Amino acid sequence: MRPIDIARKLKLSTSALRNYEAQGLVPPAERSESGYRLYTDVHAAYFACIKAMSPGFGMEVTAEVLRHVQAGQLDAAFWRVNEVQAQLQQDKKLAERNVQMLEEAAGKQAEHGVAGKWLTIKDAASVTGLPSSTIRHWEKTGLITTVRDPKNGYRLFNRSHIHKIMLLRTLRAQVYSLSVVELKNAIAEMKEEDVQEARKIAMETLHYLHQVNCWQMSGVHALYDLCRVLKLVE
Repeated sequence: MRPIDIARKLKLSTSALRNYEAQGLVPPAERSESGYRLYTDVHAAYFACIKAMSPGFGMEVTAEVLRHVQAGQLDAAFWRVNEVQAQLQQDKKLAERNVQMLEEAAGKQAEHGVAGKWLTIKDAASVTGLPSSTIRHWEKTGLITTVRDPKNGYRLFNRSHIHKIMLLRTLRAQVYSLSVVELKNAIAEMKEEDVQEARKIAMETLHYLHQVNCWQMSGVHALYDLCRVLKLVE
């Protein structure tokens, strides 16, 4: 099977196929007398699996899983996939809690106006369930902007900061993509105490996680098809 035939079918470049082979994500191809790669149905199944898995699982996990498959370590491959899916389930629950939290916050804001005490970074870490180092990193990269206590220079966080941190936490484990970047930028640009905008972003994040779930299911399907081609499963 010619590389160009697989590339056209999967809408990939032949250089991408060569790169996947060079990284050890597919078995080495035999060569013709003239030096051209000779791919088989097994290679085609590997390439299809890479394309299907990478959107939902990312290339790092996809590579790890396929190396397990090549080594015949099927349990390790499937459990690694399950681990990522379990994380997505937790992120989805967190996103749902964010939507509920922000709906309640919008109601309180409409009734009582802006209110809330200032928290230290230690308090913010405790409330959000994140290490202080993660919060400091997000501040350093401009995703959140804190204020400083004029007396001692310590970081101070209010309710708006907590909302931003919780929204960012939902995206923390997600694969890098344009959608994730856009959501993070929207969180960073969100105005102080704009609860309605925060709720909108929370809903968009939840919708995105639904899409990731679909991508992951497609990836699992392709992985199982690959294992059938390899006769690792019935």
